[in-house]
Amino acid sequence: MPTLPSEKTWRRGTAGRLHALLPAATVAVLMVAGWEWYVRTTGIRPQVLPPPSRVLTQGWAHRADLAGHAAATLQVTLAGFAVSLAVSWILAVAVDFSGWLRRAFVPLFVVSQTLPIIAIAPLMIIWFGFGLLPKILVIALATFFPMTIGLIEGFAAADREAGALLRSMGASRRQEFRYVRLPSALPRFFTSLRIGITYAVVGAVFAEYVGATSGLGIYMATQKNSFRTDLVLAAVAVTAAVSLLLYLLTYAAERLVAPWASTPETRP
Repeated sequence: MPTLPSEKTWRRGTAGRLHALLPAATVAVLMVAGWEWYVRTTGIRPQVLPPPSRVLTQGWAHRADLAGHAAATLQVTLAGFAVSLAVSWILAVAVDFSGWLRRAFVPLFVVSQTLPIIAIAPLMIIWFGFGLLPKILVIALATFFPMTIGLIEGFAAADREAGALLRSMGASRRQEFRYVRLPSALPRFFTSLRIGITYAVVGAVFAEYVGATSGLGIYMATQKNSFRTDLVLAAVAVTAAVSLLLYLLTYAAERLVAPWASTPETRP
């Protein structure tokens, strides 16, 4: 059975993760500084490539618009991801209980990922209009695969000896699933959840880009048509910030739901 990590162990793991991010942060700062230097020294027009300082100042000047569109994108993202999450659990549990369903559905899951979202999003708008439904469908299509496969593989990787022991004691298939297969699947599920949540934001922006009244996607399209490259990049930065925030929240959820899997020392 999994054991819960101590608070000291969890803090040490958090400090280790922060330390591991230091090289990436250093490279990011150097890249931004190089970008600023290049624009300043070459005199390139801001309509083509604005310096980071202009992106920051113009983004702050239009922060109210950006915040409103970011809230719309976040709302669509969470709605679509909630649907995707529910569908992923239903399909993965059904597949785990039925070998026939595994053989029938898993190949279809793989095929679904060969469909390019950039091509599917306009079709969703044509078929279902400009409301919330097409955006939810695009997000669900973009995100359900990693979570579903992560759960299916997590269930399959459960300790067979523990399952056999429970069955020898008279446990039902459902009890084995609850006490052995489900806890074993959670670490892989949260790994796939982090992949899925970043796909969700991208899917929402794609869906808004091809047809919406609000959201970061339509905001980028509008500013691009106005040759406001600085505001396009500001919206890109906000999109990245939203994705990063949702990504980090998955660690908090993992700590709450599966604390035995939330530190490097206790992960398999």
